[in-house]
Amino acid sequence: MTIREGSLEAPTRHPLDWMSPQFYDEVRLDKELERVFEICHGCRRCVNLCTAFPTLFDLVDESPTLEVDGVKKADFGKVVDQCYLCDMCYMTKCPYVPPHTWNVDFPHLMLRAKAVKFRKSGASLRDKLLSSTDALGKLATIPVVVQVVNAVNRSGGARGIMQQALGIHKERVLPEYARATFRSNARPHATFPVRDGKNAPGKVAVFSTCYVNYNEPGIGHDLLKVLDHNQVPATLVGSEACCGMPKFELGDLDAVARNKAINIPVLARLARDGYAILTAVPSCTLMFKQELPLMFPDDTEVAAVAKAMFDPFEYLVLRHKDGLLKTDFSRALGKVSYHVPCHLRVQNMGQKTRELLEKVPGTHVTTVERCAGHDGTWGVKAEYYENSMKIGRPVFRQMAEAVPDYVSSDCAIAGRHILQGMGGTSAEKQHPITLIRIAYGL
Repeated sequence: MTIREGSLEAPTRHPLDWMSPQFYDEVRLDKELERVFEICHGCRRCVNLCTAFPTLFDLVDESPTLEVDGVKKADFGKVVDQCYLCDMCYMTKCPYVPPHTWNVDFPHLMLRAKAVKFRKSGASLRDKLLSSTDALGKLATIPVVVQVVNAVNRSGGARGIMQQALGIHKERVLPEYARATFRSNARPHATFPVRDGKNAPGKVAVFSTCYVNYNEPGIGHDLLKVLDHNQVPATLVGSEACCGMPKFELGDLDAVARNKAINIPVLARLARDGYAILTAVPSCTLMFKQELPLMFPDDTEVAAVAKAMFDPFEYLVLRHKDGLLKTDFSRALGKVSYHVPCHLRVQNMGQKTRELLEKVPGTHVTTVERCAGHDGTWGVKAEYYENSMKIGRPVFRQMAEAVPDYVSSDCAIAGRHILQGMGGTSAEKQHPITLIRIAYGL
């Protein structure tokens, strides 16, 4: 019997067996890493996606056997460290993802390796700090403290010390912390009549996310203004913790479970009450839509939240299909260079952001659908900064070629990274939801 080359079926994902002792068995892990690396070595289609695959192929090509069996098991971790779980190999390149019999899920194998490493060795102080986004945000946004933190993050001398002490690259432009959080100032309007559509619920609950709450609250306020303009009753999720993605990427799955225990009961009540739940950060949306359901496949509340979770533009386009979205745009946006983040592409819903932006008269959208290379905290770290900029260079170039008025990405961190990589430009960085608010003249 021959094994067919590739697969024509839609990719499927198996649940993560992360609570099983076998998941953390290093011998079993090494055996699976060797099996998958052998398949990747024989294929090499993913060589241009990130630095994980070139790292693997260099290890193979420099080994005495020129095969995976010649690579030291201790060096497998070098490949794992280069993977930041963007999922692009799984979604766009690999022909051997399940249901193919070879069952290759490279990102979740890398996640398993990260989880094994975390359980065995823990994490550095830097990695603990960077992945504790909620705790860090609460501390950094204390009055007076916020001014000091922002000043330090802008100071060349302080950043040099920070790189030496913590391993946060001195040249990485870091987002500022807001003087007032989104949740403290948000005033959603819940008094509009509920108009359910065929495709989307008529009322919204906003999960603010750590980034919007502590770093760029304007994104959240603009989302509320767009909902208000369209007379969609909205509320804030009553209480929330970090979605868990930073800990997930670190391999700290127990911390993900702890945050899930805080968030899911609150969100599940909203889902049962008929709310669409919106988050303005693709990684957070993906966490609730995909990763938590795979970690907790038998949890009905997790499944209910996943079904109720929407990307803001996914929701707005569905409202437009229902004939319930206003298109009374009064201001042209000119030329927009728009980047589709990896964690938005993984949601498999099409380019809803581009679709809505193109409905604004006098607006030309140049779309770049390629990984920008920052990915949460990975591109902040000193040892990965150069690779982060290298991966992003094609994106920087394509975004700049359009000579845009605006640079935009649904991932605000990616947008900041792209603007830094573009260098001198007159383009203004704005989140897509802010562009829609501008287009409405609000």
